[in-house]
Amino acid sequence: MPPVEQIKAKRAGIGLRACDRGRAFPGFTLFAPQSGGGKVYLIDLDGNAVHTWQMPYAPGNSGYLTERGTYFYNGKTVENSARYISRQPWKGGAALEADWSGRILWEVRHPDHHHDGIRLRNGNVLLICLAQLPDYLVSQVKGGLPGTEHDGKMYADYLVEMTTDGQVVWDWRTWEHLDPVIDRIAAVQDQREAWTHANGLAELTNGDIVVSFRNISTVIIIDRRTGEIIWKLGAPPLSGQHAPTPLPNGNLLLFDNGPHRLDHSMTFSRVIEVELASKRIVWKYQERREYEFYSPRISNAQRLPNGNTLICEGDFGRLFEVTVDGELVWEFVNPYFGQGPTGQNNRVFRAYRYSAEEIGRAKATAVAL
Repeated sequence: MPPVEQIKAKRAGIGLRACDRGRAFPGFTLFAPQSGGGKVYLIDLDGNAVHTWQMPYAPGNSGYLTERGTYFYNGKTVENSARYISRQPWKGGAALEADWSGRILWEVRHPDHHHDGIRLRNGNVLLICLAQLPDYLVSQVKGGLPGTEHDGKMYADYLVEMTTDGQVVWDWRTWEHLDPVIDRIAAVQDQREAWTHANGLAELTNGDIVVSFRNISTVIIIDRRTGEIIWKLGAPPLSGQHAPTPLPNGNLLLFDNGPHRLDHSMTFSRVIEVELASKRIVWKYQERREYEFYSPRISNAQRLPNGNTLICEGDFGRLFEVTVDGELVWEFVNPYFGQGPTGQNNRVFRAYRYSAEEIGRAKATAVAL
C-alpha cells in the first residue's frame, strides 16, 4: 500500500469539491498561491487552469485584474537588509502591472511596502508601508504582551502614493492620526512588535481611502483631501479582519477573521457586510457550528453580480461561493502546495471571480498595450 498522505488538506480532498452550475456565478477565478513562487492561476468552474502568469516575484501578497484588463500584482522582493520588514513573511517590496501574456508594463519598488497595494483611479499606486514608531510613542501604545517589542522598538504603518515612474506624491502616517490609548492592540496575547499591522486597502468612488488594521481590529476611512479619519469601526464587532471591499450599495464587505474576539469566547471567522451610516452588520456568512469556518490570517470575500459571495478561506487554500442565504454552490481547494516557513501549505491571500467579458478584456491587453 502507498504511504499515508501526511498533509491533512490533501487527505481531505483538493481541487474541485462542489459545483452547482445553475446557481454559481459563471466565470473564472483568479488566485496566486502564497508558496507558489509567483505562479498565478485562472481557473474555470470545473477547477481547470485556463491561463497562468509567471510573475518575477513571489506574492507580496495579492493581485487582481484592473478595470482595463491588466493584472496588478504586489510582489515580494528578496533583499539582504537590516530593515525589520525584510524578515517578515508578509513583506512586499514591488508593485507592477502586466498584460495577458505576462509582459511587465511598469514596476515600482519601495523597501517598506507590505501586504497590499492598489492602482488608484488617477493612475497612481497606493502602497501600505511600515516604519519604526517614534520612541516617545512606544510606551503610550496600550495592549499586547509587555516586553515583546522588537529590541525595544515598535513599528506602525504609513501609506504612500506613487506615480508609476516611482515619484512619491502623497503620504499618510498612522501615528499622526490614531490614538495609542484608544486604538490599542486588540489581543492581550499579541506581540508588540507592530502596533497597527495594516493588511488591506480600497478606494471609494469619491477618492477616499479605506484601510484595514489587523492588530487593532479596526477599519477606517480617510478623507483623501484632508487626511482626516472620517469613519472608524473597531472591536467588537471586528477581530483581526482583512480585505475591506466597497460594494455598489455603499456598504463595506469584510472578511472578519476572528482570532481574538472580545465579545465571544470562541475563535471563528465570518464574512460581514456593514452599513457605513449605522455601522450595523446587515448580512453575514458564518457556519452554524462556528468553529468549522476559521482562517486566523489572510483571506477575503467578493460580492458577485448575481448576489452570491465568493469567499477565500486563505489559511487552508479553500475558495467557495455561497448564496445570500448561505448555501454553498461552489467549492475548490487549492491543489498547488509549496514550501513555506512551517512546511508545505496551499495558502491563498485572496481570490477573485471574473466574468467571461472581463476575461475577454484581459486577453485583449496582450495586443492593445
